[in-house]
Amino acid sequence: MEPTHPTKDDRKLQDSYAISSELEDTSATLPLTDECFHYSHISQVPWDIQKYWQQRHSIWSAYDDGIYMTDDAWFGVTPEPVANYVASDLAQSTDASKTTVIDIFAGAGGNAIAFALSGRWSQVIAVEKNPAVLACAQNNAAIYEVADKITWINDDCFSYLPKADINTNETVIFASPPWGGVGYSVDNIFDLNTMQPYSAKQIHNMCKAMDTALFLPRTSDLRQLAKLVPDDKKIEVVQYCMEGASKALVAYIPAVAADTSSAF
Repeated sequence: MEPTHPTKDDRKLQDSYAISSELEDTSATLPLTDECFHYSHISQVPWDIQKYWQQRHSIWSAYDDGIYMTDDAWFGVTPEPVANYVASDLAQSTDASKTTVIDIFAGAGGNAIAFALSGRWSQVIAVEKNPAVLACAQNNAAIYEVADKITWINDDCFSYLPKADINTNETVIFASPPWGGVGYSVDNIFDLNTMQPYSAKQIHNMCKAMDTALFLPRTSDLRQLAKLVPDDKKIEVVQYCMEGASKALVAYIPAVAADTSSAF
């Protein structure tokens, strides 16, 4: 049995494809590529992601409706129950003046979909540099009927944020960065300074003008997190669990640089 692939016609990507950094185009949809898979039987699944595929219905309740992911995306997607809890907490804890949330490592779309489903935000922006992964995210958001409620940006967040027209007073950043592979799970205390390919400090320095929710391994070094902000600021850290086991933590970090318009 072969995994479901998009058709050849669906895989025709325009080499110059990009979504405007000025957020003018919210309707363009990337076609699924031959890196995008919907596995329907374990015999199709590469060995190193089989344990994740076996949890597919916990990760996506609508998996059987046609969820697509690249193989690498299985390692980083937020399980749907966790994404929904995070979206609820962010909605409730954020001041009403914040109307935009930017998911700067959108991946296959789990968190951006949850933000859109929450109904809390006037604008949900999803940034993903890999066009194949972004195509999966758009496909998955369509299954949850929120694709048109998300602004899709095919760009690297370190490139996108400095050039985007962002009102920092109205914007919250959600960052679920790569953790450097599955090795994080064996660390008693996860070193945020050596996290690859981006350290927590690199990410925070990029986003610190705005309130930020940083999605990290459950064993992350809390002392390193505390050093990200001045002594007069507090970081709230929440562990998110499924079936009694922590899956990750989110550090809710207040802005440390005030601005009246754009910080970039």
